[in-house]
Amino acid sequence: MSDLSTAQLNYLNKQKKYTRIVQISRIFLLLAFLFIWEFSANIGLIDSFIFSSPSKIALCFWDMLKDHSIFTHIGVTLYETIVSFALVIAISLLMAVALWLSPRLSEVLDPYIVVLNSLPKSALAPLLIVWLGATTTTIIVAGMSVAIFGSILNLHTAFKTVDPEKIKLIYTLHGNRFHALTKAVIPSSIPAVISTMKVNIGLCLVGVIIGEFLAAREGLGYLIIYASQTFKLDWLLMSIVLLCIMAMGLYSLINLLERWYRKRV
Repeated sequence: MSDLSTAQLNYLNKQKKYTRIVQISRIFLLLAFLFIWEFSANIGLIDSFIFSSPSKIALCFWDMLKDHSIFTHIGVTLYETIVSFALVIAISLLMAVALWLSPRLSEVLDPYIVVLNSLPKSALAPLLIVWLGATTTTIIVAGMSVAIFGSILNLHTAFKTVDPEKIKLIYTLHGNRFHALTKAVIPSSIPAVISTMKVNIGLCLVGVIIGEFLAAREGLGYLIIYASQTFKLDWLLMSIVLLCIMAMGLYSLINLLERWYRKRV
Protein backbone atom coordinates (compact mmCIF):
# COMPACT_ATOMS: atom_id res chain seq x y z
CA MET A 1 0.00 0.00 0.00
CA SER A 2 2.84 2.39 0.88
CA ASP A 3 4.57 1.56 -2.43
CA LEU A 4 1.37 2.38 -4.30
CA SER A 5 1.00 5.67 -2.42
CA THR A 6 4.61 6.59 -3.20
CA ALA A 7 4.09 5.81 -6.87
CA GLN A 8 0.95 7.92 -6.92
CA LEU A 9 2.78 10.77 -5.20
CA ASN A 10 5.61 10.59 -7.73
CA TYR A 11 3.11 10.62 -10.58
CA LEU A 12 1.33 13.68 -9.17
CA ASN A 13 4.66 15.47 -8.70
CA LYS A 14 5.59 14.73 -12.31
CA GLN A 15 2.24 16.06 -13.50
CA LYS A 16 2.68 19.25 -11.47
CA LYS A 17 6.20 19.68 -12.81
CA TYR A 18 4.99 19.15 -16.37
CA THR A 19 2.18 21.69 -15.90
CA ARG A 20 4.65 24.19 -14.45
CA ILE A 21 7.04 23.73 -17.39
CA VAL A 22 4.19 24.26 -19.88
CA GLN A 23 3.07 27.46 -18.12
CA ILE A 24 6.62 28.83 -17.92
CA SER A 25 7.18 27.99 -21.60
CA ARG A 26 4.01 29.85 -22.58
CA ILE A 27 5.05 32.95 -20.62
CA PHE A 28 8.59 32.80 -22.02
CA LEU A 29 7.29 32.48 -25.60
CA LEU A 30 5.02 35.50 -25.14
CA LEU A 31 7.76 37.62 -23.56
CA ALA A 32 10.24 36.61 -26.27
CA PHE A 33 7.74 37.59 -28.99
CA LEU A 34 7.10 40.99 -27.35
CA PHE A 35 10.84 41.62 -26.90
CA ILE A 36 11.65 40.76 -30.54
CA TRP A 37 8.75 42.91 -31.74
CA GLU A 38 9.82 45.91 -29.62
CA PHE A 39 13.52 45.51 -30.48
CA SER A 40 12.82 45.19 -34.22
CA ALA A 41 10.66 48.33 -34.18
CA ASN A 42 13.26 50.33 -32.23
CA ILE A 43 16.20 49.50 -34.51
CA GLY A 44 14.16 49.98 -37.68
CA LEU A 45 14.11 46.35 -38.76
CA ILE A 46 10.34 46.74 -39.18
CA ASP A 47 8.38 49.91 -39.84
CA SER A 48 7.04 51.04 -36.45
CA PHE A 49 4.29 53.06 -38.19
CA ILE A 50 2.91 49.97 -39.93
CA PHE A 51 3.62 47.32 -37.30
CA SER A 52 3.62 49.58 -34.21
CA SER A 53 5.31 48.18 -31.08
CA PRO A 54 4.28 46.86 -27.64
CA SER A 55 5.31 50.13 -25.95
CA LYS A 56 3.25 52.25 -28.39
CA ILE A 57 0.24 49.97 -27.92
CA ALA A 58 0.61 50.23 -24.14
CA LEU A 59 0.81 54.04 -24.32
CA CYS A 60 -2.24 54.13 -26.59
CA PHE A 61 -4.17 51.98 -24.12
CA TRP A 62 -3.06 54.21 -21.22
CA ASP A 63 -4.24 57.36 -23.03
CA MET A 64 -7.66 55.85 -23.70
CA LEU A 65 -7.76 54.54 -20.14
CA LYS A 66 -7.27 58.04 -18.77
CA ASP A 67 -10.21 59.48 -20.72
CA HIS A 68 -12.30 56.32 -20.03
CA SER A 69 -13.20 55.93 -23.71
CA ILE A 70 -11.77 52.40 -23.86
CA PHE A 71 -14.28 51.22 -21.24
CA THR A 72 -17.16 52.20 -23.52
CA HIS A 73 -15.80 50.22 -26.47
CA ILE A 74 -14.96 47.14 -24.36
CA GLY A 75 -18.32 47.28 -22.56
CA VAL A 76 -20.34 47.52 -25.78
CA THR A 77 -18.57 44.57 -27.43
CA LEU A 78 -18.75 42.49 -24.25
CA TYR A 79 -22.47 43.19 -23.81
CA GLU A 80 -23.29 42.30 -27.41
CA THR A 81 -21.22 39.11 -27.24
CA ILE A 82 -22.77 37.90 -23.98
CA VAL A 83 -26.33 38.61 -25.15
CA SER A 84 -25.81 36.86 -28.50
CA PHE A 85 -24.12 33.92 -26.74
CA ALA A 86 -26.96 33.53 -24.21
CA LEU A 87 -29.58 33.66 -26.98
CA VAL A 88 -27.66 31.12 -29.08
CA ILE A 89 -27.48 28.64 -26.20
CA ALA A 90 -31.15 29.08 -25.25
CA ILE A 91 -32.50 28.83 -28.82
CA SER A 92 -30.15 25.95 -29.71
CA LEU A 93 -31.29 23.92 -26.71
CA LEU A 94 -34.96 24.54 -27.49
CA MET A 95 -34.50 23.63 -31.15
CA ALA A 96 -32.45 20.52 -30.34
CA VAL A 97 -35.13 19.38 -27.88
CA ALA A 98 -37.87 19.98 -30.47
CA LEU A 99 -35.94 18.04 -33.13
CA TRP A 100 -35.31 15.14 -30.74
CA LEU A 101 -38.95 15.00 -29.64
CA SER A 102 -40.16 15.02 -33.25
CA PRO A 103 -38.05 12.83 -35.59
CA ARG A 104 -40.28 13.85 -38.51
CA LEU A 105 -39.55 17.54 -37.87
CA SER A 106 -35.85 16.66 -37.67
CA GLU A 107 -35.91 14.98 -41.08
CA VAL A 108 -37.71 17.96 -42.62
CA LEU A 109 -35.47 20.68 -41.17
CA ASP A 110 -32.11 18.92 -41.17
CA PRO A 111 -31.04 19.83 -44.76
CA TYR A 112 -32.07 23.46 -44.26
CA ILE A 113 -30.06 23.77 -41.04
CA VAL A 114 -27.03 22.19 -42.73
CA VAL A 115 -27.24 24.64 -45.65
CA LEU A 116 -27.67 27.65 -43.35
CA ASN A 117 -24.72 26.49 -41.25
CA SER A 118 -22.56 26.30 -44.38
CA LEU A 119 -23.54 29.77 -45.58
CA PRO A 120 -20.79 32.43 -45.13
CA LYS A 121 -22.24 34.54 -42.34
CA SER A 122 -20.37 37.68 -43.37
CA ALA A 123 -22.61 37.70 -46.45
CA LEU A 124 -25.66 38.09 -44.21
CA ALA A 125 -24.43 41.19 -42.36
CA PRO A 126 -25.28 43.74 -45.09
CA LEU A 127 -28.71 42.13 -45.47
CA LEU A 128 -29.31 42.36 -41.72
CA ILE A 129 -28.51 46.08 -41.83
CA VAL A 130 -31.14 46.59 -44.53
CA TRP A 131 -33.71 44.58 -42.57
CA LEU A 132 -33.00 45.79 -39.03
CA GLY A 133 -31.07 49.03 -39.48
CA ALA A 134 -27.67 49.97 -38.04
CA THR A 135 -28.58 49.15 -34.44
CA THR A 136 -27.32 47.05 -31.54
CA THR A 137 -29.99 44.46 -32.39
CA THR A 138 -28.41 43.97 -35.82
CA ILE A 139 -25.00 43.33 -34.25
CA ILE A 140 -26.44 40.84 -31.76
CA VAL A 141 -28.27 38.99 -34.55
CA ALA A 142 -25.04 38.96 -36.59
CA GLY A 143 -23.27 37.39 -33.61
CA MET A 144 -26.00 34.78 -33.29
CA SER A 145 -26.01 33.94 -37.00
CA VAL A 146 -22.40 32.72 -36.89
CA ALA A 147 -22.98 30.18 -34.13
CA ILE A 148 -26.61 29.16 -33.91
CA PHE A 149 -27.00 26.64 -36.75
CA GLY A 150 -23.84 24.70 -35.92
CA SER A 151 -24.88 24.71 -32.27
CA ILE A 152 -28.28 23.20 -33.12
CA LEU A 153 -26.65 20.46 -35.20
CA ASN A 154 -24.10 19.61 -32.49
CA LEU A 155 -26.65 19.47 -29.68
CA HIS A 156 -29.12 17.43 -31.73
CA THR A 157 -26.35 14.96 -32.59
CA ALA A 158 -25.41 14.73 -28.91
CA PHE A 159 -29.05 14.03 -28.00
CA LYS A 160 -29.30 11.28 -30.62
CA THR A 161 -26.12 9.53 -29.44
CA VAL A 162 -27.18 9.12 -25.81
CA ASP A 163 -26.92 5.51 -24.61
CA PRO A 164 -30.08 3.80 -25.96
CA GLU A 165 -30.09 1.37 -23.03
CA LYS A 166 -30.87 4.23 -20.64
CA ILE A 167 -33.81 5.32 -22.77
CA LYS A 168 -35.01 1.74 -23.13
CA LEU A 169 -34.94 1.35 -19.33
CA ILE A 170 -37.14 4.44 -18.89
CA TYR A 171 -39.64 3.07 -21.43
CA THR A 172 -39.58 -0.31 -19.66
CA LEU A 173 -40.54 1.48 -16.43
CA HIS A 174 -43.55 2.99 -18.27
CA GLY A 175 -41.93 6.35 -18.84
CA ASN A 176 -42.72 8.43 -21.89
CA ARG A 177 -40.55 10.40 -24.33
CA PHE A 178 -40.58 13.48 -22.12
CA HIS A 179 -39.29 11.41 -19.19
CA ALA A 180 -36.53 10.03 -21.42
CA LEU A 181 -35.57 13.58 -22.39
CA THR A 182 -35.43 14.97 -18.87
CA LYS A 183 -34.02 11.92 -17.07
CA ALA A 184 -31.53 10.56 -19.63
CA VAL A 185 -30.94 12.69 -22.71
CA ILE A 186 -30.34 16.13 -21.21
CA PRO A 187 -28.30 14.97 -18.17
CA SER A 188 -26.11 12.78 -20.41
CA SER A 189 -25.61 15.65 -22.88
CA ILE A 190 -24.40 18.29 -20.42
CA PRO A 191 -20.69 17.73 -21.33
CA ALA A 192 -21.63 18.20 -24.99
CA VAL A 193 -23.54 21.38 -24.09
CA ILE A 194 -20.49 22.78 -22.31
CA SER A 195 -18.23 21.85 -25.25
CA THR A 196 -20.66 23.62 -27.59
CA MET A 197 -20.57 26.66 -25.31
CA LYS A 198 -16.77 26.76 -25.61
CA VAL A 199 -17.04 26.93 -29.39
CA ASN A 200 -19.97 29.34 -29.41
CA ILE A 201 -18.39 32.01 -27.23
CA GLY A 202 -15.63 32.53 -29.79
CA LEU A 203 -18.00 32.37 -32.75
CA CYS A 204 -20.37 34.91 -31.18
CA LEU A 205 -17.46 37.28 -30.62
CA VAL A 206 -16.47 36.88 -34.28
CA GLY A 207 -20.04 37.57 -35.41
CA VAL A 208 -20.32 40.63 -33.18
CA ILE A 209 -17.09 42.07 -34.60
CA ILE A 210 -18.38 41.49 -38.16
CA GLY A 211 -21.57 43.34 -37.20
CA GLU A 212 -19.61 46.18 -35.60
CA PHE A 213 -17.52 46.56 -38.75
CA LEU A 214 -20.68 47.55 -40.63
CA ALA A 215 -23.27 48.86 -38.18
CA ALA A 216 -21.62 50.29 -35.06
CA ARG A 217 -20.54 53.61 -33.67
CA GLU A 218 -19.00 52.05 -30.57
CA GLY A 219 -17.21 48.81 -29.76
CA LEU A 220 -13.86 47.24 -30.56
CA GLY A 221 -14.96 46.27 -34.07
CA TYR A 222 -15.86 49.89 -34.79
CA LEU A 223 -12.52 50.97 -33.32
CA ILE A 224 -10.67 48.59 -35.67
CA ILE A 225 -12.45 49.94 -38.75
CA TYR A 226 -12.01 53.57 -37.67
CA ALA A 227 -8.32 53.03 -36.90
CA SER A 228 -7.69 51.36 -40.28
CA GLN A 229 -9.42 54.17 -42.16
CA THR A 230 -7.46 56.89 -40.31
CA PHE A 231 -4.16 54.96 -40.23
CA LYS A 232 -4.11 54.92 -36.42
CA LEU A 233 -2.53 51.49 -36.37
CA ASP A 234 -1.70 51.68 -32.67
CA TRP A 235 -5.44 51.76 -32.01
CA LEU A 236 -6.03 48.91 -34.42
CA LEU A 237 -3.44 46.59 -32.86
CA MET A 238 -4.53 47.58 -29.36
CA SER A 239 -8.12 46.61 -30.23
CA ILE A 240 -6.95 43.24 -31.57
CA VAL A 241 -4.97 42.59 -28.38
CA LEU A 242 -8.02 43.49 -26.27
CA LEU A 243 -10.17 41.11 -28.33
CA CYS A 244 -7.66 38.32 -27.69
CA ILE A 245 -7.76 39.03 -23.94
CA MET A 246 -11.57 39.18 -23.99
CA ALA A 247 -11.81 35.85 -25.83
CA MET A 248 -9.41 34.23 -23.36
CA GLY A 249 -11.37 35.58 -20.40
CA LEU A 250 -14.75 34.39 -21.68
CA TYR A 251 -13.33 30.98 -22.57
CA SER A 252 -11.79 30.72 -19.08
CA LEU A 253 -15.17 31.40 -17.49
CA ILE A 254 -16.69 28.47 -19.36
CA ASN A 255 -13.71 26.34 -18.32
CA LEU A 256 -14.50 27.22 -14.70
CA LEU A 257 -18.12 26.18 -15.28
CA GLU A 258 -16.90 22.86 -16.70
CA ARG A 259 -14.63 22.23 -13.70
CA TRP A 260 -17.47 23.05 -11.31
CA TYR A 261 -19.73 20.59 -13.12
CA ARG A 262 -17.10 17.84 -13.04
CA LYS A 263 -16.60 18.30 -9.29
CA ARG A 264 -20.34 17.96 -8.73
CA VAL A 265 -20.49 14.81 -10.87
